[in-house]
Amino acid sequence: MHEDLWDILDSNLQDGDKAKGAVAVDAFPGLGKTTSVLAFARDFHCREIAERGRFTDQGHERWPVCRVGLTGNTSLKDLNQAMVEYFAHPGRLRGTTAQLGRQALDCVLSCEVRLLILDDLHFLKWRHTNGMELSNHLKWIANEFPVTLLKVGVGLADKGLFSEGEASGDAAQAQTGRRTTRLDMPPFTITSETGRRQFRKLLLALEQRLVLADKWPGMLADDLSDYLFARSTGHIGSLMTLINRGCQRAIRNRSECLSRELLDGVKNDAAAEEARRELEVALDQRKLTSRPRADRGTAA
Repeated sequence: MHEDLWDILDSNLQDGDKAKGAVAVDAFPGLGKTTSVLAFARDFHCREIAERGRFTDQGHERWPVCRVGLTGNTSLKDLNQAMVEYFAHPGRLRGTTAQLGRQALDCVLSCEVRLLILDDLHFLKWRHTNGMELSNHLKWIANEFPVTLLKVGVGLADKGLFSEGEASGDAAQAQTGRRTTRLDMPPFTITSETGRRQFRKLLLALEQRLVLADKWPGMLADDLSDYLFARSTGHIGSLMTLINRGCQRAIRNRSECLSRELLDGVKNDAAAEEARRELEVALDQRKLTSRPRADRGTAA
């Protein structure tokens, strides 16, 4: 996803009179959308500061990225105010929708913002009147602001983002759909050798980050691979929750390592707990495995 984001962002012409392609990261909850987008935003921010300096030619602080979180009741004024508040503008607490919009544009131009992130976009009701107004407002931002819009949410296509909120409209002809590139983040799978290798690489990386006195190489990737996949169902959010809570318990009871017996007593999120049963049966009966072929005989 980061490779695609670099391609789109660096190829966009950041001029007010050019139509700039937007991005929509659309995936299920618990797959790390926001985490991945914020990691990209950090890398982009650091690159811009390193190349262009901390201050613009006019002496303003350079802020290459602006991130705004949306709610279900976000109005045009709320959106403009959130952008202005990001820059701590002195007029952020008063003004009309149009005035706040002009202040937001002034901040974006002064701080030379190139990436505008709108998080939790699925909270908006796109087929509601307010949602339609916001959709048109986002097109105005894309046209007038010299930024790349990066929208993050769940089920954005189903909610009408690409068809501009029209339930019966032709999504292929919608302007938003034509200007927006959809990126997804699928969960980890173990039905292919490629998927199994990716999941093992993730577990090996997590092992390096664990701070437990009695951990050993292969504790996660060899001894607990199938178990962790069943408990998380391939969702990185559920996996990280389980491991974080397991590490806290291992520290409290002084075992200082993760085992199946310890993790059996650790509760995970409701969705993962409900979906684990069928996976556990298939893994226990050897109908599925999360281990790549080259590592199935590896000793812990």
